[in-house]
Amino acid sequence: MGVNYLLKKVLIANRGEIALRVIRACKELGIKTVAVYSDADANARYVYYADEAYNIGPGPASQSYLKMEKIIEIAKKSGAEGIHPGYGFLAQNAKFVRMCEEAGIEFIGPKSKTQELLGDKLGARRTMKKAGIPIVPGGLDPVQDEKDAMQLVDEIGFPVMVKPAGGGGGIGMQVCRNKEELIEAISKAQRLAASAFARAEVYIEKYIEKPRHIEIQILADKKGNVIYLGERECSIQRRHQKLIEEAPSPVMYEDPDLRRRMGETAVKVAKVAGYENAGTVEFLYSEKDKAFYFLEVNSRLQVEHPVTELVTGIDIVKEQLKIASGEPLSYKQDEIEIRGHAMECRINAEDPLNNFLPSVGTITTYIEPGGPGIRVDSGVYAGYTIPPFYDSLIIKLLAWGRDRNECIARMRRALDEFVIEGIKTIIPFHKVVMEDEEFIKGRIHTEFIQERNILEKVKLQYEKDEAWRKSRENILVKLQPQKAIEAKPVEAKATSIDKKTVAIAAAIASYLQSKPSTSSSINPWVLSGRIGSTR
Repeated sequence: MGVNYLLKKVLIANRGEIALRVIRACKELGIKTVAVYSDADANARYVYYADEAYNIGPGPASQSYLKMEKIIEIAKKSGAEGIHPGYGFLAQNAKFVRMCEEAGIEFIGPKSKTQELLGDKLGARRTMKKAGIPIVPGGLDPVQDEKDAMQLVDEIGFPVMVKPAGGGGGIGMQVCRNKEELIEAISKAQRLAASAFARAEVYIEKYIEKPRHIEIQILADKKGNVIYLGERECSIQRRHQKLIEEAPSPVMYEDPDLRRRMGETAVKVAKVAGYENAGTVEFLYSEKDKAFYFLEVNSRLQVEHPVTELVTGIDIVKEQLKIASGEPLSYKQDEIEIRGHAMECRINAEDPLNNFLPSVGTITTYIEPGGPGIRVDSGVYAGYTIPPFYDSLIIKLLAWGRDRNECIARMRRALDEFVIEGIKTIIPFHKVVMEDEEFIKGRIHTEFIQERNILEKVKLQYEKDEAWRKSRENILVKLQPQKAIEAKPVEAKATSIDKKTVAIAAAIASYLQSKPSTSSSINPWVLSGRIGSTR
């Protein structure tokens, strides 16, 4: 199937760096793009680069990016044939997917039935166990009461993990090592789950000590073909939130056949779920038992997808668009090769010295790193103000090398080159990890940060960075507020051309002043007709 069959116009129902990432893939395929933005994102980079852009409401996500009816309305108004959800927001919302299907709009991701199956963690566990997929030992039904919980624990033993059945992102998850902790955790998790996911059900799994978190990237077309693009290791986490991802997983150097076994299992999971488009099958790997267990499926494009793109050379977002257009997979399994090593550091706007609290404000200086093997996926720039309404991830910094050592060396260099002032970021945290002896050896697991006392070392790194910055502060020009330019009278000796220019400028100024305005400042994008509004 050729490019004539591709979607002609796509709406991106997201913001920040991922919206810009999708826009770039669309442009390379000749697909027109439609952006949506909140009041807080009116000056975002992705809005500037989209072919069309529409305001969808105030800053809070509940009043803008989560307004399903409004997004469908804009898609219809703009003539968008497809909607790419990015990650987060509505990316795994089965109700929204169903609304797209009913409106005749192609949702660029799995179908609503698949989303419903995989969004129910307990339902997914039951389905996978029935299909013979190895799952973490534990319950297949919600915990009803204390007696029910203790009966299960008697079978699998402590420690255990309490998890909400209907959510993710680490919300409500808690490790329990005795009965008292378990009872308290169940009550707490039920309250959090009811608030965050409108579903109070929780379940219990065996807690695997110091596992590796390894995920398999899959692609599946509408014809039932499924392939895997290798793995990513995501073990460097803080409070169940991924901070560093890499490919290949260091464990694959010790057991090369592990990738095939995990990959084939991931393909089986996708086929059991009737999966379509790009997705990630997540596993926990126990080095003690040399065994892996199905964890969940992230039924969307992952934050860390560029890691796989760097080692395979495959543009996953472009593949998503082609699959959504009805094209078969561009690759066969035996054509997938892993070349070199790649790593991603998530640059969050957070204060690493203040319990990683979000940092909002205006970026005054912004200089991206470059050089061989460096990729930066960013949605910000100097002068951009970080809004307080959204996730703190603002940039993804990636490095590629011929091997893991070169990759780490390049990442260290890139972190040193990165200059971001005006806000706090977690760059000092990443620098500490890149210098850690155990990390360099590839000996990582989900409890790595605590075990290696990484956070205690961040303050020293921060102070070191600040000293370096102050020693160079007279070199870089800082962004300053614009000052009003004082008008000067035109000299009497001005030429006829000068007089004509002045006359034209005066006429334009007079015209603009005569136009009614609802804003205290003029947005050049509005003047150029690039931004629309549905409000």
